[in-house]
Amino acid sequence: MTPVETILVFAAIPLAIYGVIALLTLRERFAKSPRYRPGQEWEHPPVWWTANPAGLGAGHSAAAPAQDDPAPRRTAKGGARGGW
Repeated sequence: MTPVETILVFAAIPLAIYGVIALLTLRERFAKSPRYRPGQEWEHPPVWWTANPAGLGAGHSAAAPAQDDPAPRRTAKGGARGGW
């Protein structure tokens, strides 16, 4: 093998493979729109996030427990446990 063939096999081909992989991983960064950075002007309408958009209706409000009810009924399941 000549020195040129050796350089091509052991240097140029691996560098070309790494270059193709790098371009494939960075292509999303170049295709996306610029990100918002703190201090920039916000150009979008405000959005209130909720996990259940269907539950935002007027009929889904929390009702206060009745006065003659000795203990409030718990309907939620799960959650964090612990004592303070």
